[in-house]
Amino acid sequence: MSDNSTALSVGDFGAAFKAFLEQSVAQAPARVPYFRARLSEHFGQSPTELPSVAETFPSHNHPNVQMALDSYLGELGRTHQLVGVASEQKRMMGVGLGDLAAGARGGLMGGAPQQGPVDYLNLSSGDDERIACVQFGVYLIASGDERLAVLIRGADRRFGNSDVSVEVMATERADAEQFFADIRARMSALNIYRGRIVSLAQRQMGPLEVKFHHLPTIERDGIVLPTGVLERIERQTIRFGELAGRLAAAGRHLKRGLLLWGPPGTGKTLTAMYLARRMPERTVLVLTGQTLGLIETSCAMARLLQPATVILEDVDLVAEERTRQSTGTNAVLFELLNQMDGIGDDADVLFILTTNRPDLLEPALASRPGRIDEAIAVPLPDAECRSRLIELYGRRLVLDLSDRDGLVARTEGVSAAFLKELLRKAALIAADTAPADGDLRVTDRHVDEAMLDLAAGGELTKVLLGVSPLVGRRPDCG
Repeated sequence: MSDNSTALSVGDFGAAFKAFLEQSVAQAPARVPYFRARLSEHFGQSPTELPSVAETFPSHNHPNVQMALDSYLGELGRTHQLVGVASEQKRMMGVGLGDLAAGARGGLMGGAPQQGPVDYLNLSSGDDERIACVQFGVYLIASGDERLAVLIRGADRRFGNSDVSVEVMATERADAEQFFADIRARMSALNIYRGRIVSLAQRQMGPLEVKFHHLPTIERDGIVLPTGVLERIERQTIRFGELAGRLAAAGRHLKRGLLLWGPPGTGKTLTAMYLARRMPERTVLVLTGQTLGLIETSCAMARLLQPATVILEDVDLVAEERTRQSTGTNAVLFELLNQMDGIGDDADVLFILTTNRPDLLEPALASRPGRIDEAIAVPLPDAECRSRLIELYGRRLVLDLSDRDGLVARTEGVSAAFLKELLRKAALIAADTAPADGDLRVTDRHVDEAMLDLAAGGELTKVLLGVSPLVGRRPDCG
C-alpha cells in the first residue's frame, strides 16, 4: 500500500510550477527595444530625456530635402548610418523619434518598431533624371562630439500625409535648430528648380506638382515685330538683368513688370518664350489657365529662386474689372495684386504678362508702377513684317510666287499665326501632288487654295488665327 502522505497533489504542482516560471521571468534580463538601445548607444545617454524638433516641407520639395541632406552628410569629418524601420503602423500612426526612443508599440496589436529595410522613393529632378529619396528611415549622425538622429518620413497620400516630415533629436535643442538652418540654406543653394523652366499644377485635393519644361530654341530673327518694339522689350528684360548689379548699387528697384498686349496670334507668347531662353540664368515659372490660382506659391518660389521670371499668360482671364468678375475670380485677382506688391523692390523678379484684352484689365494692375512698369503693344504685322514673316515661314520651301508683294498686300490685317498656317497649308497642298523626291515647291495656286481653305473655316477660324474683321470682307481673303 503506497504512502500518500508525502505525495504532491496536481493542484500543488501546478501552483509551484507557475511560481517557478514567474521567478525565472523576473530574474531574466529585460529585453530593451531595438531603437531605444540603438539611440542610447548613439547618444551615450537615455534618448527619452533628449529634445526633438520637427519641420515639414511640401512634397514637391522632397528632392531638395534629400539633396540638402546628402550635401550635409558629405562634409569632411561627419559620419552617419541610415537605419530602416519595420512597423505596421509607421505611416498610418505617424511613428516618431519619441516613439522609437521610448520603445513604444507600433500599433494596438504590434510590438515596438524594429530595424527593417530603408524605404526609398524615386522622384524627378529634371532632364529625365531621378533622385532616390528616403521615404522612411533614421539617420544616426556623428560629427566630433555632436550627435544627431534624423527621422525622414515622406508624403503618403494614402494616409493623408501631404508633406515631408523631418524630425531631429539632439543633445541640445540648439543643435537641432542649427541643423534645420543648415538644411534650409542648402535647399536654397542646391534647389533642383533653380535656373529651370517650370510650371505648377495641383489636382483637386492633391499635392502641388512642379513640371519641368524645355522650350524650343527661338532665334532673335524668329521674332518679327515692328521696328523698335523688340528692342524696347529686350531693354526692359534682358538688358535690365545684365545691369541689375549696377542698378541695385544705384538704389534702383529690381522688381519689374512688363505687359505685352495685342490681338491673338501676334507673337506675345512666342516673345515670352524667346526671353526665357535668352536669360538662362533665371528661374522661369509659367502660369496659364487654372494655374493662375497658384500665384502665391509661384511668387514664393520666385523670391526663393531669384533671379526669376514669372510669366502669366492671358492675365485678362483673372484681372478683369472687378465689377465683371465672380467672387471666386476676385479672390484670384486680389491674390495677384497682393503678391506683386508683396515682393520687395530689391528682389530680382520679373513679371511678364500677356493679354488679348487690355481694355478689360484692372486699372490698378495695368497702370500702377511696381506692378506693371511698361506696357508694350504687339500689333498685327505691317507690310514689312508680313514680308519678313513670309520669308521666315517659307524657309526650306521653294516659294515660286509670281507676285510676293501682292501676297503681302492681300494679307493686310492678318496675324503672324495666320501667315504661318497659310504657308503650312500651302505646303501641305503642294506636297499632296508633288513628287516625293526633291524640294517642296509652293506656287501661287497652292497659296490661293490655302487662302480659300482657311476662309472656308468661317469666322471662328479667323478669330483663332488672329484675323482683323476687315480681312473677312476682302474678296481675296474670303
